[in-house]
Parts: sequence; C-alpha cells; structure tokens
Amino acid sequence: MAFFLRLLKRLGLAFLVLLVIYAVGRPTQIWLDGFYSGERGPYLQMMSPEAVTIRWQSKKEFAGVINYGTSENNLIHSQRETDVKEEHELRLTKLKPATKYYYSIGDGEAISHKGKDFWFKTAPVNKTQQAVRFWVTGDQGYPNKIQNKVRDAMLAWLEQNPRAGKESAPLDLWLTTGDNAYRSGTNKQFQAGFFEPYKTILRNTPVWPVYGNHDARRRVFFDLFSFPTKAESGGLESGTEHYYSFDYANIHFVMLDTQENDLDADSQMLSWLKKDLAQTRQQWLITFFHHPPYTKGSHDSDSKRDSRGRLVAVRKNIIPVLEQAGVDLVLSGHSHMYERSDMIACHYEDSSKFKQSMIRAEANSNKTYKKKGSHISANSGTIYTVLGSSSKVDNGPLNHPALPYSYKEAGSIIFDIEKNKLNAYFINQDGKLKDQFNIIKGMAEGVDSSECK
Repeated sequence: MAFFLRLLKRLGLAFLVLLVIYAVGRPTQIWLDGFYSGERGPYLQMMSPEAVTIRWQSKKEFAGVINYGTSENNLIHSQRETDVKEEHELRLTKLKPATKYYYSIGDGEAISHKGKDFWFKTAPVNKTQQAVRFWVTGDQGYPNKIQNKVRDAMLAWLEQNPRAGKESAPLDLWLTTGDNAYRSGTNKQFQAGFFEPYKTILRNTPVWPVYGNHDARRRVFFDLFSFPTKAESGGLESGTEHYYSFDYANIHFVMLDTQENDLDADSQMLSWLKKDLAQTRQQWLITFFHHPPYTKGSHDSDSKRDSRGRLVAVRKNIIPVLEQAGVDLVLSGHSHMYERSDMIACHYEDSSKFKQSMIRAEANSNKTYKKKGSHISANSGTIYTVLGSSSKVDNGPLNHPALPYSYKEAGSIIFDIEKNKLNAYFINQDGKLKDQFNIIKGMAEGVDSSECK
C-alpha cells in the first residue's frame, strides 16, 4: 500500500511539473510564432480613391522609403518612415482616384523593389458606375500543388478573358473567406502559404482577408494586415479590426468576424452591421465572413456542435439582418467545397425546414437572376456561396436543399460588376468553368421585396 501511495505521489508531482512546463511553454511558443525573420514582398492594404497602405518586411532594420508617380520612369513623390524597423508600413495619401501609380521601395540608398510590375491603381470615386473585377479565394492557406493550380488557373482565365481598356490592370481587388494560413496561422505559415505563393498578385492588387478559425490559432493575423477601423476606405466606422466595411465604385463590401465576435442578435457587431447597411447608398451589397449559414460539405450547418454552433448562430442572427437590408451576395468559406444557392430568403432554420417558397428566383436559361428594386428591397433574395476549396478539398454529402449547385472541386471565383449587372465565374483548378451566374438589378419583371412567411 505504501508503494502505491509513493507511486501516486511521484506521478502527481510529474503531472504538476508537466502542467507548469505547458503553462509557461504554450504562451512562449505562441509569442515566438508571431515572428518571421526574412524578406516579405510589398502588399497593398486599405485602398481608397485617394490613399493606399503599402506593407513589406526586410531582413535588416531601416527606415523605409517609397517613391511613387504616375510614370514608371518618373517617381516624383516620396514618403519615408520615421522609425527604423524590419516590418514596414506606409500610407500614401492625396492620390488621384482611379489612377495607376508606379512605386519603388528601399532604404533611401538601395532599392529592393522596383520596375514595371510594381504598381497600384487607386479606387474610383464611390458610386461610380465603373467596371470592377475582383477575385475571391477561400481557405487558400495550404502551400501545395492544389493552391498553385487554382492560382494559375485564375491567371490563365484572366489572360483569356481580358477587360477592354483594362488589360494593364487585370484585377481590381482580391478578397478571401478566411483560413489564410494553415495549420495554425503562424507568421512563418503566413509567409509560406500566403505571401510567397501570391507575391506577384499582392504587389499590385489590394487584398481584404477574412478572419478564419485557423488564422485564430495564433495572434498573428491582426499584426500582418491593416483594416479600416475609422472608415478610411468608406463605409461606417467600426472602431475594430474584427469587422468593417468599405466601398469600391458602386459596391459596398462588409467583412464580418464570425470566429471570435459575439454572434447574438443584440451583439455589438450586429448593432454596427444594421447601422452600416442602413447608411449606405451603394448599388451593390456584398458580405464576407468565414462560417457558412448553409453547407453540407466538410461541415454541417444543421449541427449545433459544428464549430461551436457558429454556423447555426450565423444563420439565425446575421442572415435576417443581411436579407432585411437587401444584401445581394454572401460569401463564406470553412467548408472545403464549392456550394451555391439560387436567390433565396427567409431560411433561418435547419435544412429540413427549407421550402420552395424561399426561392425568390431561379436562374433562367441564361443563368441570370433578376431583381427589381434597389439595395433596400428587403428579403428580395440573396445568393449564398460557400468557397473553402482554394487549396484543399474534403469530403461531404453536398446535399443541402438550399444549395443546388455544389461541387467537390478546388477553385476560386472571379466577379465582374458593371452598372446593374454582376457576373460570377467559378473556375476549378484545371481552368474549367464549373459554375456561372448573373444578377441584373432594376428589372421591371424582376423579384421585388416581400415578407417572410
């Protein structure tokens, strides 16, 4: 008996030592994961008609300098950092709207980034009826062959489908639906899974990433990206990097954090969301977040246990707010498939409660949906797209009744918006167009607002 007591005492002491080591080691490891020593090419943040933020990282500490101008060979403007550091961030202001600028980056003596591929184009004035093309990826943070094929298929599609008069600027924006670095969102994983594979896109295309559950495993995400907490790019001031909005031409984008924020109906985020959607007068309303309200892919939106109930909470609390405001399109990720709805409204319960009457419009033979009114047409129909397959594809039944267009395919989406028409193209990793749809707003015979019954 005494032997067993001594053994238990020793085991208890060993467990206590292990617990102390973990308690000290875990925060230390998380802190260390926040660092990356090495170069990181320039990437564009918080684009607006008159300003842009450019970030990059160097191996050595110095006060960074950006020279810029409207001609590659005449960079007449200059801006310098006031502090010596490795992680650099400068906001260029007093720019002209819808204007292409070239830039170079250095330390005042040597230049590390320059040439015809280093440029950006400022946003057009808000409410401008201008053609806009943006790229959407989801859960794209695995550095692997699928990620590369999805990226290259998109670039090849752009070459095959150039925009007249905009050949020199093939993309205006890049947005993600989250999980930007696998497996745990460390700084090194962001470098390997995000900044390195997309470096040629990042240097001249503003990126707006959503916060995903894998990004949240470390506290790196909000150190790496700059977000418009004070409405620097339009929209309503949020005061937080976790959720915000911005305007681009005639589009109002809303980015929400469904990973860490309170998703209750009376939460601070939803209160801000209602005010933001009420104040905008943009023609198109598009919302991004990570956890899908509808999916039967690698996640199940019917399960209250899936992702700690966040998919259910999004459907019950966020979706009614978006539909009441007349949001046209909702994009999410998390489920590693591609799934899409018709134009639907009022589906806030599990998939068994989905009714045919909730389909406000099905696509006609030209894959076109028609809407009558403006952005304030409540419950007139929203298209929901799940895109979590830009670097991996998992298994799932793909049988949600609200998502008739579902594919176990890796890929990404290109959106073209011009005036009252939206075109969407889901391009798989082999460059094939697997899904396509259009929305036309302001049609006399289109779907108008209606109440949920």
